Amino acid sequence: MDVLSIDFGTSSTVGVLSAFGRGPRAIEVDGSVTMSSAVYANDDGLLVVGQDAERRARLDPSRFEPNPKRRIDEGAIKLGDVDVPVVDAFAAILRRIGEEAERQLGRPPAQTRISHPAGWGAARQEVLRAAAARAGFADVRLIPEPVAAAAHYASLGSRGGGPIGVYDLGAGTFDCAVVGVTRQGFTVLAEDGLPDLGSLDIDQALLVHIGRSVSHADPAQWQRLLRPQTTADRRTRRALLQDVRDAKESLSRHAQTHVPMPEPFGDVLVSRDELEALVRPSLLRSAELLGSTIGRAGLSPAQLAGVYLVGGPSRMPLLATLLGRQLGVTPTTQDQPETAVAFGLHHVPLGTTTDLTVPAFAPVRPPVPPPPRPQPWQQPARQFTPPPPSPEPGPRKKNKALLIGIAALVVVVITVAVVLFATESESAQSTVDCTTTAQRDQAGFTPCTRSLAGTVPDRTTCRPADSVGKLVHAQTAVTCGFGKGSVVSYYQGVTVGEIEASTKLQVGARDIVQGTWDGGGLRGRYVAGVGSYSGIVLFGSDDRRAAALYTSLDARRTADLVAFFTSQVKPA
Repeated sequence: MDVLSIDFGTSSTVGVLSAFGRGPRAIEVDGSVTMSSAVYANDDGLLVVGQDAERRARLDPSRFEPNPKRRIDEGAIKLGDVDVPVVDAFAAILRRIGEEAERQLGRPPAQTRISHPAGWGAARQEVLRAAAARAGFADVRLIPEPVAAAAHYASLGSRGGGPIGVYDLGAGTFDCAVVGVTRQGFTVLAEDGLPDLGSLDIDQALLVHIGRSVSHADPAQWQRLLRPQTTADRRTRRALLQDVRDAKESLSRHAQTHVPMPEPFGDVLVSRDELEALVRPSLLRSAELLGSTIGRAGLSPAQLAGVYLVGGPSRMPLLATLLGRQLGVTPTTQDQPETAVAFGLHHVPLGTTTDLTVPAFAPVRPPVPPPPRPQPWQQPARQFTPPPPSPEPGPRKKNKALLIGIAALVVVVITVAVVLFATESESAQSTVDCTTTAQRDQAGFTPCTRSLAGTVPDRTTCRPADSVGKLVHAQTAVTCGFGKGSVVSYYQGVTVGEIEASTKLQVGARDIVQGTWDGGGLRGRYVAGVGSYSGIVLFGSDDRRAAALYTSLDARRTADLVAFFTSQVKPA
């Protein structure tokens, strides 16, 4: 099957085509495997992209947007006198890659895979999906960038075949993730990111640094560069930004370089030491975030099969040094880190046509249609905040069995006690609404998933993980880490039965153990087993659309796995 893979980036887009029974190969657009993601609006309203957009920006920079992906939440982008819908801008970029693929194939590709940041919610993904449809793609799959990057490095034979750490520093954002690698697919064990760190932010920091040394020569002219008012000002600013970007990239190879400046300012000599001093705090923050993300996955850096760097800025020598000191392991990159995600998209195993991506534990049913989504421009941009403290545990509910026993002793009729037990249990369970996600606590639990979690949130660190939940088509998701490679994820909107088939596939049908459990006023069943890379226990309550998945990378025997689930994980 012909497959077109597109890594749609903030500053550049990469396409990879697999066809005619051959392996994937990068598509060249305008003579390069990385096409600029810029758009330009002509007088007639036609949108041009890539190198053509960059060239025409010299005529009228007000009609030019170099980074439309950063504008996803705005709904429309003003280009000249025209408000261009974000969907149309995205579609123009995707269409350009598609046209080149169709030219090489002689027909449209049968399937198109497009990457997106792991933190993008349903509304942003819907914008991307609508743009793909407008670009003319039929069978479209959306895949998180860390999953694609992990698939790429796994295809190269990463050490040990275990979980992979992904450090993705792009133009607009920083994303990191720990991805479990299995024979059937990939599972995002933990992910996080910084919306205010990317190569564009590094460019801006270098520009401000240069301004401190030259602006005194003509403060008014420098302000016109920062806030251009005329076409000439915009042209000068655009040329300066390109020279600053080129200088930053040059400092990855050389100890110092000159930045040509417009008149009346003299050229500026900048050194690698100066650049590293500017970006060190931000890069250190990203390294610490990757370390905490690995910890939330219940792992140590030494337990990973590797930590891989993705994105053009990952070439900075300082980055590898900081990560090595922070994690105690040496990160790995390749000669062209910009193409890792695009090539990795080809290696992600996909299942049914309804799957956004197929993780190790993807359901084998079509997803339940989601509730109406807000418009993309109404959804606030994702902000990184430190994990909130876990809420103080409230008073524990009294043991229902004990109350029922007391009632039975009072009436001295066992049959009455049974009726009381059933009535009380049904009443307690019916008070939990598993159809709404409105009431979520700081850790991301709804009343529905909180009751299934029992005392786990009181004993571990839990955080919202809706991006992980989307991989199994859940409404909400929360992950809690036990340490030593053990993680439990709670999902609302799916049941054990809907995930069970792929769970059995993961560990092998012959190794499956099934049973029932009860506790915390709930009862249900579980499916457990130990596969090639991990042990899992899938469990849920009989009376609600909620399920949980306990994963242990250290499990060796199913009996030990079930014993830990019974004593530490199931509601008490």
